[in-house]
Amino acid sequence: MSDAGGSEGGPGEAHALIARGAADVVPEEGIGEALARSEREGRPLRVKLGVDPSSADLHIGHAVVLRKMRQFQDLGHTAVLIIGDFTATIGDPSGRNKTRPPLTLEETRANGETYVAQATRVLDDDPAKLEIRHNSEWLSGLGFAEVVRLASTYTVARMLERDDFTKRYQGGIPISVHEFLYPLAQGYDSVAVEADVELGGTDQLFNLLVGRDVQRAYGVPPQVALTTPLLEGLDGQEKMSKSLGNVIGLTDPPDVMFKRAMQVVDALLPRYAELSTLLDVPALREALADDPVGAHRTFARELVRIYHGPAPVADAEARYDAVARGETPDEMREVVVPGDALEGGSIGVLRLAVLAGLTQSNGEARRLIQNRGLRLAGEVLEDPRASVELAAPVVMQRGKDTFVRIVPG
Repeated sequence: MSDAGGSEGGPGEAHALIARGAADVVPEEGIGEALARSEREGRPLRVKLGVDPSSADLHIGHAVVLRKMRQFQDLGHTAVLIIGDFTATIGDPSGRNKTRPPLTLEETRANGETYVAQATRVLDDDPAKLEIRHNSEWLSGLGFAEVVRLASTYTVARMLERDDFTKRYQGGIPISVHEFLYPLAQGYDSVAVEADVELGGTDQLFNLLVGRDVQRAYGVPPQVALTTPLLEGLDGQEKMSKSLGNVIGLTDPPDVMFKRAMQVVDALLPRYAELSTLLDVPALREALADDPVGAHRTFARELVRIYHGPAPVADAEARYDAVARGETPDEMREVVVPGDALEGGSIGVLRLAVLAGLTQSNGEARRLIQNRGLRLAGEVLEDPRASVELAAPVVMQRGKDTFVRIVPG
C-alpha cells in the first residue's frame, strides 16, 4: 500500500500530513519541532509503535495507527515496530475492568509473526525504512535490581491517575502489582530503541506519557507522544473488534471488503474516510447528503483499491450489485465435505452449516433456520431436523450475501 500519504513538499506540508487524523500530540508543538530537528541533524526520526499480539487478525481499526506510521516512512523516517512478545505476557491493562489473563511467550511470538505479515500490507517493509524488534530482547534479561530501578521512576499516586486504574480502585476491583509494571516496561522499550516519536491509539496515551518520564529518568530525550482515534465498528456503537463481528479485516477478500464498507453507518462514513483513506472528506460529506449510496460506493472502491489494488474493484462492486438484486454470484468460497461426514450419502442441515463455516455450532444453525436465515440451493431451510443428499455441488447461503459452494469429497 502506498497511499498513506507521501509528501514531496516542505516541513509545513509534512506537519499537516502527520497532523491529519491525530487525536493527541504531547507536547503540542512536538511534531513540528521533531521534524525540524530531523532536518537540522540530517537524520531520520525513529518512530515507535509497540503492539502486543494478543490477536492474530488485523482490521482497518488497527490500520489507523499503522497508516500514520506509514506516513512517517514516506517522509523518510524510520518505523520501529516493536512486537511486545514479553509485555503481552504481563497483559496490557488499558481499558480493562479486570486483570487480563497473560499469554505465553510462544503464543505472543506466533501471533507476532502473523501481525507483521498483515501490518506490512500497510507499512513499507523495506529494511531501510522498517525495523522490527521484539521487546523480549531487552526485557527478558533485566535483573531484579534493574526492575526495581525502573519501578522507582514512577509513584503509585501517578499510576492511580490513570482512568481505568482509578475506576477499579474506587470500585474495589483488584489491581495486581504486575499491572503497574506494564506501562513502565513499555516506557523502557522507548529507552531501548531511542524513540523520537511514539504512536498509539487514544487508549494508550497514559502509557506513551509514562514513556516520556521513563526516558527522562534514563537520560534519554523524551519522545513526542502522538495518538490516533479508535475506530468504531460497523455497528456504530462499539470499538471495532473481531469478537463483536463489526470489523473490516485487512485480509478480507475484495468482495467482502466492498460489502462491509457499504455497511458503514452514514454518520460514521466521513470518519472512516478520514482515518482509513486519503479521500477528500468535505467532498464526501457533501456527496453523503445528496447521494448516500454513491458516497458509500466511493469509500468502498477506495478501500478495496488500497488493500487489493485497482484490478479487483470493478468485480467486487459487480458482485455486491448482483447479490443486492437477489442473484447468486459466480465466485464464492468453496468447502469440500469429506465422505466420512456423510451417512448413506446424506448429511443433516445443521452439521452441513457448521462444516460450511456459516455457523459456529448446531445451535446457531438451528436458530438461523428458525428465523429463515439459511438457504440451500436457493430454497429457505425450514426444518432443522432435515437431511440432504450431497451427491453434487450445492450452494448454501446465510442471510442475503454470504454464500458457500459445498462440494462432496
